[in-house]
Amino acid sequence: MTSETVFTYGAPQLKFGSGAADEIGFDLAQFGARRVLVVTDAGVAATGGPRRIADAMRAYGVEAAVFEGVRVEPTDASMREAVEHARATGPYDAYVAVGGGSSIDTAKAVNLLTTNEGDLTDYLNPPVGAGRAPERPLLPLVAVPTTTGTGAESTTVCVLDVLDLRVKTGISHPRLRPALAVVDPELTMSQPPGVTASAGMDILCHALESYTARPYDRYERKRPEERVPYCGANPVSDMWAEKSLSLLSRSFRRAVADGDDRDARTDMALAATFAGLGFGNAGVHIPHANAYPIAGQVKDFRPDGYPDGEAMVPHGMSVSLTAPEAFRFTFEARPERHVRAAELLDPRMERPDDPAEHLPLAVLRLMRDIGIPDGIGGVGYGEGDIPALVEGAMKQQRLLATSPRPVDEEAVAGIFTRSLRLW
Repeated sequence: MTSETVFTYGAPQLKFGSGAADEIGFDLAQFGARRVLVVTDAGVAATGGPRRIADAMRAYGVEAAVFEGVRVEPTDASMREAVEHARATGPYDAYVAVGGGSSIDTAKAVNLLTTNEGDLTDYLNPPVGAGRAPERPLLPLVAVPTTTGTGAESTTVCVLDVLDLRVKTGISHPRLRPALAVVDPELTMSQPPGVTASAGMDILCHALESYTARPYDRYERKRPEERVPYCGANPVSDMWAEKSLSLLSRSFRRAVADGDDRDARTDMALAATFAGLGFGNAGVHIPHANAYPIAGQVKDFRPDGYPDGEAMVPHGMSVSLTAPEAFRFTFEARPERHVRAAELLDPRMERPDDPAEHLPLAVLRLMRDIGIPDGIGGVGYGEGDIPALVEGAMKQQRLLATSPRPVDEEAVAGIFTRSLRLW
């Protein structure tokens, strides 16, 4: 095998800071946009933020319509509804996503399917879909996160549940990356504690998974046309992950405990941005692969802070539930990385006798402090559910290929089993 010698890096334009959302009309005018669709969900729309952003665009000659039909944890059905709305009310010159990862990912799908032929299934990652690549350029997408977690404003991926298959999967292509990420910490102040905790665990796992990922130079050499956004851990992604972990160390618990703490909210917004700029290029691995079936096969768990009456395991929560055991499994592949990550995340923690326990224990301490459920059993799964969860995780080969240690069904089953209860 000829080892890889090249890594790639991509990122959107970025505008960060309090008041940044007020300038979106100016930014859209620079793209030549005159008519745009703002994509959001009902909960975020109720804060008034999306409408204020849309109204402010008029000063720059930009007309904006608002679509409030995004589903939290989107499905293939909800994304098709959004696409049909855009087709029926368009054409548009650009899209603006205001909300969490659900709104941003829905806007990515809308952008893709209003500029390119085909159905959603054609573009889903194999083996669930055909993995078709877009043939035509997409319109400018401005991503405006109102939660601190997903990093969707930086990435080339949109994630969704396929209802008939009860599996979570996604679409991945460089053209899906937003043209501009506008990160305004003021828009994150209304996050409830449960949402702050869950979304923040997504930040944490983005940083930890990209930092411990299979290094880019341990892949087989690719031809130019074979290169994909997730290229493995590399010096640039490592830098973002380390900074994100340091910010989480000082502000994650504070942001959950006191949502009015502006300094903590700003740190969390920066941490989410940094982690997104890292994992959007290095990739994520086992915790995210396991998260897809945990969320996709949900029974009747209803988390605090999310829409009433709807069973769901929020994405960040689902990612975190097997993370401690996943990092115990991957430790032997990159011991020094796991220890360094633990030191950054919890610098005051006493070093355990077994270095393999350092990172899992640091993650568990944080999970307990911010109220994350006690393993997959805490969200309704039992031992009898593990075969189906393993089957769902093994479908995420794009993610599992990024693991620093080879993963098979037996390994994944062991991680799920040991994650039934974490403490």
